[in-house]
Order: sequence, then structure tokens, then C-alpha cells
Amino acid sequence: MTAESTNTGRALTPGANHLTGRYRYDLATQQWWWSDETFRIHGFEPGDVVPTMTLVLAHKHPEDRPRVSRMFEGAAVTGAPFSSVHRIMDARGRERTLTVVGQGRLDPDTRHVSELVGYFVDVTTAVQERAGKAASVSIRASAATRAPIEQAKGIVAFALDVDVDEAFERLRRTSNHTNVAVRDVARRIVELTANGSSAADVAEILGATAPGAPQR
Repeated sequence: MTAESTNTGRALTPGANHLTGRYRYDLATQQWWWSDETFRIHGFEPGDVVPTMTLVLAHKHPEDRPRVSRMFEGAAVTGAPFSSVHRIMDARGRERTLTVVGQGRLDPDTRHVSELVGYFVDVTTAVQERAGKAASVSIRASAATRAPIEQAKGIVAFALDVDVDEAFERLRRTSNHTNVAVRDVARRIVELTANGSSAADVAEILGATAPGAPQR
């Protein structure tokens, strides 16, 4: 399975209410036919425009346009099934995410590809929902990481009598020196404090000396 087909499968979330439109592209005449839904996916009312390859590509997001153009060009030669997930800017200036699937049809006489047929599927809502869930997971993960670091910064600032910026710098240097992630150094300090360890114990982890502690 290709990365493109994997992305297509992810975009076509089961149960999602996707707007789906059909299309047909005649290679000999260079004419497109769009269903009413395809017009609306692109921000038009049926019959507002005459769809052409130039129009189709013009609405693709600039970063996705070359890839989609190559896809259509390749399909016009091979007729093999194809799919893509890409962005468009519709006629109202809104960014949408579409899945396009299709394949070529052969002329019965020449056996050459005569037209491309398939579907445009608006998966914008599904992609936004997935992005929102991913962002929530990322935020929760970040919070879970930041919480012990912020707590450890306070502990180190108190133990070494430094400000919180210097406390974080001590954590970072210890992380680099021991090749242990900052969050893990922070968790160790928090655990030590929770178990009743002293400022000297915290300082020892950081390779420092607590204020008032005897010099070794």
C-alpha cells in the first residue's frame, strides 16, 4: 500500500458525512463533466463555470498542485487507479481538503486511455476533527511533561537559592551531562523531595552544593 493510498484511507473516515461528487474527464476533447456536488465542493453552484483542467489545477493549493498535476498526467497514460488527498482553495476562498479517486477508461478500438472517471470527496471536517484530536493529545502529553519540570524548577530554585531561569539551566546542564532527558531529571528530583530528601540531595543530583552545606 502506498503512502498516498494510506492517507486516502485515513481521510475517508467511516461514518463521516462526506460530500461526494463525480467527475469525468475526456482526454480527446479536454472537457470535464462535474456532478452538482462537485461544483459545490469547489465553491460553485451547478453551471456557474465550465470546468477545465486549468480551472481544476488553479483551485489546488499551491503546495499540492504539482503533485496532483503529475497524478492526472500519469493516469492519462496508464489508466491505472489513482487516489490523492490534497487541499484546494474553493471559489469562496475557503481551504478545503479533498480526496480524489479515479481510474482511466480505455477506448475499445485503440485500447488507449480515453477518459478519467472518479469521485471528489470533501473530507475537510474529518481532517479537522482528526487534527483537533491529535492536538489535544499533544497538549495533554506536553502538559504531562511540563508539570514535573515546572515543579522541579521550583524545588531547585529553593534548594540552591537561585531564580527559576537558573534552576532550569541547572536541570538542562545535568540532562546534557548525564544524557538523561530533562523531564526524567525533573521527575527524579520531584520524587526525592516527595520522599523527604534534603536540599543537599537535590544539589548532589545537579552536581552543585546547597547553600549552607559544607564544602567537600
